[in-house]
Amino acid sequence: MVTGGTGPGSVRGIARLRPLIEPVLVVLTVGALAAGGIAWLTGWREVADGCWIAGTVLAVLPALVWVAVALRRGQLGVDVIAVLALVGTLLVHEYLAGALIAVMLAGGRALDAAATRRASHDLRALLERAPRFARRRDGTQVSVIPLADVVVDDLLIVGPGEVVPVDGRVVDVVAVLDESVLTGEPLQAERGVGELVRSGVVNAGNAFELRATATAEDSTYAGIVRLAQQAGAQTAPIVRLADRYAAWFLPLALLLAGGAWLASGSAVRAVAVLVVATPCPLLLAAPVAIVSGLSRASRAGVIIRGGGALENLGHATTLVMDKTGTLTMGRPVVVDVIAAPGGDATEVLRLSASVDQLSPHVLAEAIVTEALARGIELSLPADVLEEPGRGVTATIDERRVTVGKLLADSVRGAWAGGVVNRARLDGAAIAWMCVDGEPAGAVLLRDPLRRQAPRTIRRLRAAGFNRLVMLTGDRAEPAREVATVLGLDEVYAEQSPADKVAAVRAERDRAVTVMVGDGINDAPALAAATVGVAMGARGATASSEAADIVLTTDRVDRLADAMDIARWSRRIAVQSAVAGMSLSLLAMVIAALGWLPPAAGALLQEGIDVAVILNALRALRGNP
Repeated sequence: MVTGGTGPGSVRGIARLRPLIEPVLVVLTVGALAAGGIAWLTGWREVADGCWIAGTVLAVLPALVWVAVALRRGQLGVDVIAVLALVGTLLVHEYLAGALIAVMLAGGRALDAAATRRASHDLRALLERAPRFARRRDGTQVSVIPLADVVVDDLLIVGPGEVVPVDGRVVDVVAVLDESVLTGEPLQAERGVGELVRSGVVNAGNAFELRATATAEDSTYAGIVRLAQQAGAQTAPIVRLADRYAAWFLPLALLLAGGAWLASGSAVRAVAVLVVATPCPLLLAAPVAIVSGLSRASRAGVIIRGGGALENLGHATTLVMDKTGTLTMGRPVVVDVIAAPGGDATEVLRLSASVDQLSPHVLAEAIVTEALARGIELSLPADVLEEPGRGVTATIDERRVTVGKLLADSVRGAWAGGVVNRARLDGAAIAWMCVDGEPAGAVLLRDPLRRQAPRTIRRLRAAGFNRLVMLTGDRAEPAREVATVLGLDEVYAEQSPADKVAAVRAERDRAVTVMVGDGINDAPALAAATVGVAMGARGATASSEAADIVLTTDRVDRLADAMDIARWSRRIAVQSAVAGMSLSLLAMVIAALGWLPPAAGALLQEGIDVAVILNALRALRGNP
């Protein structure tokens, strides 16, 4: 059997026709075999032979096409044995064996396709459930519009049981959501007013209103769908494994067949050897097991772009991780508020947050969030002036308040020096607050470790990563602190995107390396790794486009699940292939000795192929 693939236009055209041709071939070859059997039982031997010859010819013609297609792609696989066996049965007048091989080939392809469709069910479901319309509310009017017409700030209504069409924020009530399609978690989640909801999740509660924060094209679910389509379009990986084994299996089969012919002088023995070598279980086990693994990974919230990435992941021993957003939360939080001598920390936070209310800066957002969480009432700033890279100045209660950086010569006094030293030790950023030009306080912020980071590191080591490396553009002190807390093997601090690429390449030269990141600046490093993994599911980002694997939820431990699945799928594929090949080799030896006629050999090989496919389907379930 020749597996599908891409190539020139004619090759793609043939590949597209195969799903239509193969069911017809099954019907015709089975019909020819049955008609021949009926004719033989009623004494019409010539008619029986004619039916079986017709069935054999029906199989050999498309088989020749598949071999030609493979040769155009530079492949020489075990389909050659199938063609030789079919032609051989015609030459030695073993017409029944030829008809059985014809049914075996057609049935094997159909069974392979059916198994692949079953294994791909989850990926297809992912594509089929993508919403096509949205309900937009404009005042008191609600209209159904194509999803492509949704724009940012549209007010949408999501009904019970509906799929959230675009990313947005809850407007009116607490939304109860089933997020299992993205996270793999069976428990429902609640999102309050103002909280972000990702597209693709299901409304498991009452209807709620959603303010769109992204178009459909830029939303989470669209990115997942694009990745699933790419995964489905790529060739399964262990096809390469099959090609490697076929490189010696094909010559061995031909050598046994030739040796049997020379030793016995019987061409029938040679044909019998080729019959039991056709088709090789390699090409049946590999794609079924790998597609099963891709499907299972998608259910766990991991989208893998084709089988090559799955196979490489199963071999990986080194994991390189970006710090920000991967091991840390990816957004700063306030860790302390310090007032100048005689001042009040609450007042420092109130003034800082009041000034920062209108600033889009990530540190300003963290300061405002902290003040609101403490229940502090903010004042409306006036005469706001923001200097990029310096800070924000505004008038609050008739005082000119500045929040941001200070020049080195402005940091005066023991308290200010203490703030600087503490920030350096803690790896924190400082937002100074000055009133009428005089430093009055400081807010310390840092990007905290994810709560589950230590458990995640233990899980990754248990999954098979024996070297864990952290890359970060952050300073060395906080980077080393994180590495020490988590027990990492190596840390590279103050890394530019180019430095990250060089570090990843150095690791890749030593071992199969996986790189995990979530920022646009991580994209070159992801592309440089053996396997690149992007956090989150926004397929429009540069990091997701460069990645081989996308985690649909911000949980690195899902990578360990994917690694377990990858190794399980490969183990099943190799087990199925080796078991099938061993049985085929045993049957080939028996046939070479003259103890297995071609017709009986064809029936035996059919049983081997069915067993191989059923075993390969175990990759869909079981404990990796």
